[in-house]
Amino acid sequence: MRFKRIVLVMITSLALLLPGCWDARELTDLSITTALGIDKQDGQYTVTAQILNPGEVAGETVTTRTAVSIYTMTGDTLFEAIRKLTTVSPRRLYLAHLRMVVFGEEIAREGVSDVLDFLSRDHDMRTDFYFAVARENTAENLLKVMTPLEQIPADKMAGMLETTERSWASVGSTSIDELIASMSSTGKEANITGIVISGDPDVGTNLDNVERIDSITMLEAKGMGIFQNDRLIGWMNEEQSQTVNILNSKVTNTVTWVPCGEDGKITAEVFEINPEITGTVEGDQPKIKVKVTEEADIADVACVINLRDPKKINELEKGFEESLQKKWKKSVDEIRGLGTDVFGFGEVIRRANLDYWKKVEDDWGEIFANELEVELEVEFQIKKTGTTNESFLKEINEKIKQEDQ
Repeated sequence: MRFKRIVLVMITSLALLLPGCWDARELTDLSITTALGIDKQDGQYTVTAQILNPGEVAGETVTTRTAVSIYTMTGDTLFEAIRKLTTVSPRRLYLAHLRMVVFGEEIAREGVSDVLDFLSRDHDMRTDFYFAVARENTAENLLKVMTPLEQIPADKMAGMLETTERSWASVGSTSIDELIASMSSTGKEANITGIVISGDPDVGTNLDNVERIDSITMLEAKGMGIFQNDRLIGWMNEEQSQTVNILNSKVTNTVTWVPCGEDGKITAEVFEINPEITGTVEGDQPKIKVKVTEEADIADVACVINLRDPKKINELEKGFEESLQKKWKKSVDEIRGLGTDVFGFGEVIRRANLDYWKKVEDDWGEIFANELEVELEVEFQIKKTGTTNESFLKEINEKIKQEDQ
């Protein structure tokens, strides 16, 4: 009996030491924020919050209300603007489920280090959200666009970045850890995907935009912005963006083609991409060697060719290699002209020769643009040609010729 009392006293004492849910907050007191838009004008921050309407997302009843609401506020600092949102929002912002942070192009060109400092300090926030820049627009306008297929526009943008990065390579999904590391490094600069409003922005804010089979206004990922330190300095086109993502090992699947016959094309689906980047310093001459190995399947054939012939396959592989090498070399040279190392070649040189890197670190932008030697090699392997070895185009063309005669 005495033993039981001692155990009971010990359990009670230990229970008193437990902290419990001292900082618990009820969901009914919080506004679950899915996206933040950040603009800056005349020295003040404008914050736009895209907030879930829980009843609409749950889908328990059918109403005419939207799945999200938009609140906007201006302040002298970013945190002040967020707190001032409570004057228009009935609940305090909860950022743990954030999916997207969108910079207006103006603040992106001015510098985003202050914003990143706040986002990295907030203990409520996770690090699994993505960044984008509202290309030639404000973040506020971008977040107001209603999107089809996805009820929540932030989910549409995040899913678009993830899918396009994996399957087409023209844009990338950038996390806060990756962005801070790139901006604080002297051997690699940052890049962030641009999103444009395609169509009429005013129509995009109405529910009518998602009630049509062909939405008038859409959000479209278009190219990637090149940053120098924390400032946006320019935009890459689709080909340049693909090259950057491929060399940075951010692509698992994409599509490429080569000419075939007089005016036809053969398209291949690339399902394995392995870039290897090595660096050396000979004397005071830095050199980068890039070797990209790709494995692909033939996807479609718009010409007459015998895919059972090994010689034809070898010719196709050489054609793909030459085409990709030419395209990527052109993109690398164009980006080097900006003096901004978004490939991370500087990090490769630093790992290869630290003593040399310490001497040139402060001048790497100029060396990257004018002195660095870059050698590019491509190895392309065709694994499968599909279930049809020979295209039926030959028979169709012969039939057309006979009818014409």
